[in-house]
Amino acid sequence: MSLIEAPRSPGIQRRTKRGINWEKWGWIYMRASGVVLVVLIFGHLFVNLVAGEGVKAIDFAFVAGKLADPFWVVWDTLLLWLALIHGANGIRTIINDYANQPVVRRILLGAVAVSTAVLLILGTLVIYTFDPCPAGSPADLLPSFCPVP
Repeated sequence: MSLIEAPRSPGIQRRTKRGINWEKWGWIYMRASGVVLVVLIFGHLFVNLVAGEGVKAIDFAFVAGKLADPFWVVWDTLLLWLALIHGANGIRTIINDYANQPVVRRILLGAVAVSTAVLLILGTLVIYTFDPCPAGSPADLLPSFCPVP
């Protein structure tokens, strides 16, 4: 049976790495974003499910009305970005813990990075370019609240 020396004993040489400690900042991000996400998620759920007529009021017009208000655009953008990056960081941690082969780890981490970037770009585009009444659309395809061209 071998004896494991105490981490700070004189015989143990410590490797000092220079640069940014990404694990520490990832850990801090998870805690900070988690607190903000709780507020954002419960606010989102309250407005969509409790306030007003509840879940039966959620339709295209409800979403269009929310995305017409700059407050909700910022709210939804923060929710999207914080949740996706929070989730991707959690998956990154799991991959680092369980993917033992360096090639597999790199492939999985690359897939997480690419999918996160694509979802962030597409989600942000939807939030900021959403137009319920696009110009030049046939009148029979437009929602009832759009002015008839």
